[in-house]
Amino acid sequence: MSGPRILVGSDDGLRSFGADGGPISIDHLGRAVTALGPEYPDVWAILEGTEVWRTGEGGWSRRGAMNGLRANCFADTRAGYLVGTSEAHLYRVVDDGLEAVAPFERVDGRDAWYTPWGGPPDARSISEDTDVVLVNVHVGGIVRTLDQGVTWEPTIDIDADVHRVWALDGRVYAACARGLAVSEDRGDSWRVRDEGLHSTYCRGVAVCGETVLVSASNGPRGGGGDVYRGAGDGGPLERCRNGLPEWFDDNIDSPCVDALPDARVAAFGTSDGRVFVSADEGATWDEVASNLPGIHCVLLMP
Repeated sequence: MSGPRILVGSDDGLRSFGADGGPISIDHLGRAVTALGPEYPDVWAILEGTEVWRTGEGGWSRRGAMNGLRANCFADTRAGYLVGTSEAHLYRVVDDGLEAVAPFERVDGRDAWYTPWGGPPDARSISEDTDVVLVNVHVGGIVRTLDQGVTWEPTIDIDADVHRVWALDGRVYAACARGLAVSEDRGDSWRVRDEGLHSTYCRGVAVCGETVLVSASNGPRGGGGDVYRGAGDGGPLERCRNGLPEWFDDNIDSPCVDALPDARVAAFGTSDGRVFVSADEGATWDEVASNLPGIHCVLLMP
């Protein structure tokens, strides 16, 4: 199968594969690559949870570092190239490093954000669609801006326990502990899809062509992990079976599921170092890599 590149961030470097699993390159050996983000045709990466790097004409360059915080995710948005961090902060990449997005600190309801274990919440994922930018806080729901980051407001109920947000073509998907939440109005209202799931605990979500893919398991500690697929506009979800194991022991985590929305290709990585790819919107899968160092994130690049 020819097609896009699969980038896999791991405990030991960033590995690039062809869609058939053929190796292309390895970067950042000896360092953990904990998050990836596109800025086509370039790529951003977080190393060791603290350093922000970007590709360019001269190869990789360090663009900034967190001071006492952990960088969790990025996205190229109308509000700038954003970095979400531990303690639920948001930063913007600027020429001389990173600057805090101050209005994000003043969003209504922020004082109620929490974690089940009592620690501070995280900014966990970021997505945008036309004029809306959405930041998923765990546990704090999904915060949005409609004015390029000047103001921010809450959307979904905090206790939906959102793990990943993905917005595309007027629809917002959120992988939650209660199922797959969907909004048709940029977060004003939500409905939950859980028909067909063996458990409502969802961690990852991605849109692939006309299909939405979501990973689910028995709970935070994993067990019964698998990927489901369904029509993007509604209906039941069905467990992906063709080419996959009966179950995965661990969660298929939020940043480890990715897809190219304008194509039929999707990929995900597992905590035990395997990578699976589908060229038909999740109907069938092939294992294209195994025995990799622990996988933190997967990114598909056209």
